[in-house]
Amino acid sequence: MDLYARVNILGGLSVRLPRGRLDDAIALDNDPIRRARHWAEQGVDYMHIVDLDAAAYGDYRNRELIDRLIDEVPVPVQVAGGIRSEGEAQRLIEKGAWRIVMGTAAIENQNMVWDLCRENPDKIAVSVDVRSDEEIVTKGWTQNSGRYLEEVLIEMSSAGVVAFLVSEAGRDALEDPPNFQIMAEALATVEQPVIAAGGVRDLEDLRDLLRLEAAGRSLDGVVVGREVTAGRFTIEEAKQVLAGGGPTRAPGGVVATAVRVGVTSLQKSLDFYGGLGFTHVRTPTQGVAAEVIESATGQRIELVEGQDRPAALTFVVDDLERWGQHLSSLDLHMIAGDNVIEITDPDGLPLRFEQA
Repeated sequence: MDLYARVNILGGLSVRLPRGRLDDAIALDNDPIRRARHWAEQGVDYMHIVDLDAAAYGDYRNRELIDRLIDEVPVPVQVAGGIRSEGEAQRLIEKGAWRIVMGTAAIENQNMVWDLCRENPDKIAVSVDVRSDEEIVTKGWTQNSGRYLEEVLIEMSSAGVVAFLVSEAGRDALEDPPNFQIMAEALATVEQPVIAAGGVRDLEDLRDLLRLEAAGRSLDGVVVGREVTAGRFTIEEAKQVLAGGGPTRAPGGVVATAVRVGVTSLQKSLDFYGGLGFTHVRTPTQGVAAEVIESATGQRIELVEGQDRPAALTFVVDDLERWGQHLSSLDLHMIAGDNVIEITDPDGLPLRFEQA
């Protein structure tokens, strides 16, 4: 599976969009070219550039910047956002875009997409932003189209597009899981490559996308961005996962305070908590037989050899179901009750995961 890095451009800045709302745009970098180069240096396979001004407002103020980005970034660049005329599509292709991505045009001007596909084989991809009821939205998620996923996929497949980028409109990639049902329907409907374009929460979402199959087909790519910027994982770790390996990370969403836990063997306990996906942060004061791990950012546990143990260790979590799936994937013995899951550590200490 290929790894794409997203750069959203709004008013000449690189931004992120919580749930896709332009009014809530948060500036990340005043130099999108520098940001794209940084992604390339980290090892992504392709760049996915979205011109939000063109997509939402028909304002092409960012096009000169995007032309420079295509020329200066050392990985193939596909451009999306506001490509609604043959002239603009051809101009971007002539400037060196690896692919151009049609969104609104695939709904409103299908004849143009057919013509472009005939004239530019292997250059035209289509992006479908889908609501939970599978209605497609257009113009930067600002308008409902009255068209639905399956029919548009079939029409654009017949036109000869080279790939489909699929995402769920209105989803917050850092909080909500990918819509696997939409991805599976796309895989089962068309033969062209399907790319998950909505981002992921963590490495486990990435693994789930890697394992997703429908009609004997798998996804060809995934687009990431803000989840890497937010520190959920690195590009190197993502590449390792897509190659079938990579680290295991706990799902996060833990509400807990720093706590000390007595253990009989630091190494055995580190192996156990590391297997859960907790992060080994540091070894504390020299000469003290202790290690510090994190269950989530800022939520630390100090493992101390020989210290008394608490009666139990409780984690209050945002998403107990996801933690249950995570613990089950590790083949741990679990006791599940109403809004609680319990496992034990190597010393028999009960670890309780409770729904917030």
